[in-house]
Amino acid sequence: MQRIVNATGVVLHTNLGRARLSEAAAARAYEAARFPCAVEYDVERGSRGHRDEAVERHLIALTGAEAATVVNNNAAAVLLMLDTLAAGREVVVSRGELVEIGGSFRIPEIMKKSGAVLREIGTTNRTHVEDYARAITPQTAMMLKVHTSNYHIVGFTAAVGLRELRALADQHPGVIVAEDLGSGALVDLEPYGLGHEPLVGEQLSEGADIVTFSGDKLLGGPQSGILAGRRDLIERMRRNPLVRALRCDKMTLASLEETLRAYRYESAAVAIPTLRALTRPVAELERIGREALPLLQAVLGDQYVVELIATAARAGAGARPDLAIESRALAVNSLACSASEIAARFRRAKPPIVGRVEKDRFLLDLRTIDDPSEIVPSPA
Repeated sequence: MQRIVNATGVVLHTNLGRARLSEAAAARAYEAARFPCAVEYDVERGSRGHRDEAVERHLIALTGAEAATVVNNNAAAVLLMLDTLAAGREVVVSRGELVEIGGSFRIPEIMKKSGAVLREIGTTNRTHVEDYARAITPQTAMMLKVHTSNYHIVGFTAAVGLRELRALADQHPGVIVAEDLGSGALVDLEPYGLGHEPLVGEQLSEGADIVTFSGDKLLGGPQSGILAGRRDLIERMRRNPLVRALRCDKMTLASLEETLRAYRYESAAVAIPTLRALTRPVAELERIGREALPLLQAVLGDQYVVELIATAARAGAGARPDLAIESRALAVNSLACSASEIAARFRRAKPPIVGRVEKDRFLLDLRTIDDPSEIVPSPA
């Protein structure tokens, strides 16, 4: 493990650790690591508490959920939900939502591991509420929607919303409506020109009993999986023996608590590094590029040509794959070596500087760069 400078243009780069914590969140994790802390202790009562009590109160305030709990990632959250609420029974899922994420998380496989029985309905491109209705039997435990955050099906399509599923579930007492939201957005990014991503609170208000989502994607916190929704269902999951195997450590809980606190009491677009990187104005990137260009040219020498160019960044981590975010980059070219060789030189810097090769040019995307000196390697 070593520090990396992320100049790839992918804000939430899975291979580079996804979300960067804020200074405040990192400080809280550091404090939790160095000193005893009230991870399972109620200071006021002087007795044992539950691990996620501190983060739960923020999640309730931010999403409108009755209760919430936290495990170590969103795959764990989905596993815990299915194992607790649907083991041995059927879960109805549209074929168009049977996602794979990262090559190791597939909804059908997670469902099989949990003991739930998958009931596929509809087709890849079109699923109707009648498909759900026909699938419900006395063995049905849940209707599960999965947000297709890492791909989109376009053209002749149809999908069923949560309001329709809620109305259908109300006709079948005991059937749970759940959504694996994945990316975990808590604030609307549309005002920043980034399009609308479903918000956790919106999905709960539209009828979901339980929503699962990641802490380290658009939420911008540490790796974690969050379950928010009905109190009785959350309490059932807390009593599942799997919770101990899937729980977060004290550093994760401390940094997540601080991240959520920032959402409640500060400007998230300023306080949360992920949101700040996604929403930075292009003029700021151009300023950094103009400052970095002569520094970089001086270190690389006359054999290299450095240019400030327009380009497009990405959110990453399976969030908004269709969205190209206007950005700026420093393009490094040389007649003496290839773009791949230039990339290798930058990776040998300390810390390694990771950019991307595009159209046979090595690019240093500036959307995730705060200090011009970050992308200038030490002289050879």
